[in-house]
Amino acid sequence: MPDKLLIHDYYDLLNRGAWFRAIPEDLKTELLNLAQIKALRTGEFLFQRGDKPAGIYAVVKGSLRVAGVNENGKEAILAFVEPPNWFGEIALFDRLDRTHSALAESPTTLLHLPQKGLETLLAAKPHFWRDFGVLLCFKLRLAFRAVEDATLLPAPLRLARRLVVMAEGYGDFSGQARRVIHIQQEQLGMMLGVSRQTVNQILKELEQKGLIATSYGEIQILDMDALKSQAGMLE
Repeated sequence: MPDKLLIHDYYDLLNRGAWFRAIPEDLKTELLNLAQIKALRTGEFLFQRGDKPAGIYAVVKGSLRVAGVNENGKEAILAFVEPPNWFGEIALFDRLDRTHSALAESPTTLLHLPQKGLETLLAAKPHFWRDFGVLLCFKLRLAFRAVEDATLLPAPLRLARRLVVMAEGYGDFSGQARRVIHIQQEQLGMMLGVSRQTVNQILKELEQKGLIATSYGEIQILDMDALKSQAGMLE
């Protein structure tokens, strides 16, 4: 019972996210009733590529790095998942193995909705499938934009856009965007497929323009509108 009371205490935090805020109240209640609290230590894997599906997750504290590693050990970082983001929904639809790995960047707390419980819920109330489809489509749109940007845009624009997207919680934050992004320059390079030296040069140029300030392991956004303009994201 104490865990369930704590889980429902996360309602306000989760409701800051666009997806959770938009779903019906009865689905919100069902999800919180299904949820289990899971804690990870820094560097601990939540799951790895090839693992069997175990449900979906919401981050309520900390940060997860979602990435893939090739046979030579080179890592490609897809995203950093932070509160109040939800993830893991692909395997809810296709029941196939995990496509990427997720590990804790810092001590992290998640709400875990087990696969079996979700499937039972959706079998009893199939109209909720659409809400999970919306979550999946939201991620698909982000992926399409990232592929287009990688093909068409030079590194400075891609980096500026990635900072904006991360500050806005990959489009899932409501209200004001975050002003501080916790990320190392090498990790930002892994996300964009460029070297740390290239990232450092671009960040210095943005800093000279007064758009950001950098310190070890973090980037502070000083002028969001100007950064969006730099990224070509303002009409």
